[in-house]
Amino acid sequence: MPNVRPSRAKKRTLTFAALGLAPALVAGGLLVGGTDILDSDVGLAADSPVTLIGHGHGHGRGLGQWGAYGYAKKGWSADQILRHYYGNTTAGKVGKPDVTVSLSEKKSVSVHAAAGMRVGGQTVAPGQAVSLSGGNATITRGCGGAVVKTVRAAQVDPINTSPNRPANELLTFCAGDEAYRGSIGLDSSGVINKLHVDDYVKGVIPKESMPSWADSGGLEALKAQAVAARSYVLAGLEQGRKMDNTQSSQMYHGARGEDPRTSRAADATAGQIRLLNGKPALTEFSASTGGYTAGGAFPAVVDAGDSISPTHNWKATVSAASIASAFGVGSLKSFEVSEANGLGDGSGRAVKVRVVGTNRTVEATGDQARTKLQLKSDWFSVQGQKSMPKIVKPKVGPEAPGGGGLLDLSPLGEVLNKVVPGLSALGTPDDIDSMAGQIQPLIQKLIEEGTKAFDAKATALERPVNRERSDNSQGSTGTVSAPELITDGHGVQGLVQVLENGVLYFSPLTGAHALFGGALTDYLEKGGLEKLGYPNRDGLR
Repeated sequence: MPNVRPSRAKKRTLTFAALGLAPALVAGGLLVGGTDILDSDVGLAADSPVTLIGHGHGHGRGLGQWGAYGYAKKGWSADQILRHYYGNTTAGKVGKPDVTVSLSEKKSVSVHAAAGMRVGGQTVAPGQAVSLSGGNATITRGCGGAVVKTVRAAQVDPINTSPNRPANELLTFCAGDEAYRGSIGLDSSGVINKLHVDDYVKGVIPKESMPSWADSGGLEALKAQAVAARSYVLAGLEQGRKMDNTQSSQMYHGARGEDPRTSRAADATAGQIRLLNGKPALTEFSASTGGYTAGGAFPAVVDAGDSISPTHNWKATVSAASIASAFGVGSLKSFEVSEANGLGDGSGRAVKVRVVGTNRTVEATGDQARTKLQLKSDWFSVQGQKSMPKIVKPKVGPEAPGGGGLLDLSPLGEVLNKVVPGLSALGTPDDIDSMAGQIQPLIQKLIEEGTKAFDAKATALERPVNRERSDNSQGSTGTVSAPELITDGHGVQGLVQVLENGVLYFSPLTGAHALFGGALTDYLEKGGLEKLGYPNRDGLR
């Protein structure tokens, strides 16, 4: 946090995740211990600004819309996009095609259709209208005209309930002239629209995405969006959710907002959904992931396509008074991210924040902070925060295109060839068994060589490091974890071992080197492994 330093240096235990390191070839949920949260003894003035460095826009779960667009422009298919963002799902087909959506802004039903309608077993002629109220349907001569007949009914149907019908068959509200595919009715919750899911999707995509993406290489992203929208509504209804036409479900305004480009994407994927455990998957999506999805129902994955998002990176300045008011803590003393997910830049998404004021201390989720402070996402860090947040990693999926595509082992082989000549001859395996057979001996050799190098480095540094530590009370060089296989931002594989107050790094290209104290802090602040790659010299101060 700005202008705040720890009142007293405490012994801190570093972790892989706290250092922003992503273990290579390892998936699964991890809980990694972090540092103690350091109390501040410096107060903030009521008008002091707090600067937040953030990434992405929205909750970040599932598909990132800008990322999908970025991947589509790189040549990914809709199927690859879907498999990447929705790990553990499979392609499926719609079983029950009809969906019911609440039209939240509508208060009454009075509709007409140029081709006529049907209500209560009666045919409604072209030029006539129907109003619903109290379980009755009143047929009139045009909107607001003379009454022709009243029948018992709570729903008005088009003359043909099949999907993809022409405009003259669509039911159109007398007030506002808004056309909807399918049927319009009333139930206990208000006005509803019952229609085929493929028709529904046509009204969703242009509201949730940008039709213009189809003109610039993004049609596959719109097709992926169509499958996600279709799966989401079916899963929601199957789970007993009330689906409406707002952001709490999916934006949907009927046929009025349809666009030929997004309708083409809907038609191209008609009936296609994603399945999770044999049922429609609740395929959440958001505008921008910031470069790494949030995880949750689907494994978190790197989102390289998001680099083109206008909100890939953002900065927000919030006054101390605003933060204090939002959390009700009195005058603000400190605001910091106390827990993060360790994925992507910095420490990743804020899982928890700690707000200390003169009246009380509040702990809240990162998403609650996002809402209260009106931030673009919960992926943010506090500029100037000195303490590392505790890292709690979600389940992480593969980074390969298509979410589960097989790994290209050639970079690992080329690197290891520098250690053991002859190990670089690798092809791209055709199946999992073949991949495992090729990669296991290479990883084993890398671990063996790295462990030897670590042992030699630890022996060489033991006395000078301990002597230096005794002067500044930083602690010992004892290890807190076994060496772990890590891939840096340049695709180079190596090992990293976390010590109590430092880190040992090894790659076949650079050898083993140790970073402690300010050298480690400087290295991490400049981007660490992701940007700088493996260090090529020791840093002990």
